[in-house]
Amino acid sequence: MLERKINGREIIIGNDRLLHKFDIEHDTCYVKGTVVHVVVDRKYAGYIIISDEIKEDSLKTVRELKRLGIKRIMMLTGDNKEAAEQIAKQVDIDEFYAELLPEDKVKIIETFEKKKFKGDDAIIFVGDGINDAPIIARADIGVAMGALGSDAAIETADVVIMDDALLKLPLGIRIARKTRNIVWQNIILALSVKLLFLSLGIMGQATMWEAVFADIGVALIAVFNAMRILK
Repeated sequence: MLERKINGREIIIGNDRLLHKFDIEHDTCYVKGTVVHVVVDRKYAGYIIISDEIKEDSLKTVRELKRLGIKRIMMLTGDNKEAAEQIAKQVDIDEFYAELLPEDKVKIIETFEKKKFKGDDAIIFVGDGINDAPIIARADIGVAMGALGSDAAIETADVVIMDDALLKLPLGIRIARKTRNIVWQNIILALSVKLLFLSLGIMGQATMWEAVFADIGVALIAVFNAMRILK
């Protein structure tokens, strides 16, 4: 609630609960979107709808994440239920929680942490506001928007998307998976060749050139294999 006197007139702005608290007569209770009601001299003057514009790449990002095998995509917001439901339908979000305080968001994240079924399950939270900092820190992977995000969110995050492009999130997941596969390929290759060389050495069949290949050659192959990530 915000109460001020402007030019001798009492101005009060707040939510619908405020109107009922002060017994102010009004004919509008349920409005889609985040609503701020305005009262002038204890008389209802109207309301203002506050809403964020949905990013153009939001729907495409959600579909890309589902294509990558992300199990559930949820939205945690402080907006009212009607506004959250409308946005969730527009961008194909599986589940949403509305009218949340920052501590409520943390509790929801902690609840889902306990429900994880596999050790490799992870919770990713994407946010940009100062209120998102506690949740970003609590999630397994916290992602912050670098251009419009608050300093608190950016400093807390594990990953920062500098240009605020949501499509960078599925791109980052693809790069991470590709990198992990290449790392395992290099580890298996290096261990296999060295074990083979050790076996030949035990049998007395190892030569100097084989030793050079087992050391320098394998290192070069691993480097060239890792360069595939640049593509």
